Amino acid sequence: MKLQKLPYAALTALAVTGCHGTAMAAGVPDAIAAPPGQSLLFELRATGSQNYECAHGKSGPEWTFRAPEATLADEAGHPFGKHYGGPTWESDDGSTVVGEVVASAPAADAQSVPQLLLKAKSHGGDGRLARVTLVQRLDTRGGRAPTTACAAGEIGHELKVPYTARYAFYGEGADPRRTGSY
Repeated sequence: MKLQKLPYAALTALAVTGCHGTAMAAGVPDAIAAPPGQSLLFELRATGSQNYECAHGKSGPEWTFRAPEATLADEAGHPFGKHYGGPTWESDDGSTVVGEVVASAPAADAQSVPQLLLKAKSHGGDGRLARVTLVQRLDTRGGRAPTTACAAGEIGHELKVPYTARYAFYGEGADPRRTGSY
C-alpha cells in the first residue's frame, strides 16, 4: 500500500475516529471506552469542585461525596453550561442530561477522581444535550476526598476540592447538526 500525504483535517479525522468511521474521544482507557454505534458529538472542559460533607460513617466521622459543582466550556473557552449533582450536565440552552455510572478507570495520578463512563438515564429540553446517550469523564485532575478522616466536631461541614476534567458526549450515529466543538 502506497502512503500518501494527507491534509491536516484528514489526519485529525483519522485520529478522532480511530479509522473505524465512528468518532471517539482520544486517550480513553479500554475500561471506559464507548461501545460500537456511539459517535462523539462534542467535548467540554469542566472547572470546579467535587464537594464532600463530613458525616457519620461506619467507623466514625468520614468525608462523604455529595455532588460536583463545575462550569462547562468548549475547547476555545466559550461558556456552555454547568455540571452539578445527579450527576447532571446542563447547557445554557436549557437542555440537560443526567448520567449513571457504568464503568470507571483510575486517573493518571492518585490525587484525582477516577475517569468514568456514564449512560444517560434522563434528559430535559430539546437542545444540545437531548441526543446524548453516553458521557465520559476523562483527564481528571484533583477532586479526590481527603485521605484523613474528618473530626466529630466537623459533622455537617462541607469541603470543596478543586478539580478539572474533560467530558466527552456521545450519541447514536452521526449528528448532522454538529458544528465546531458542540
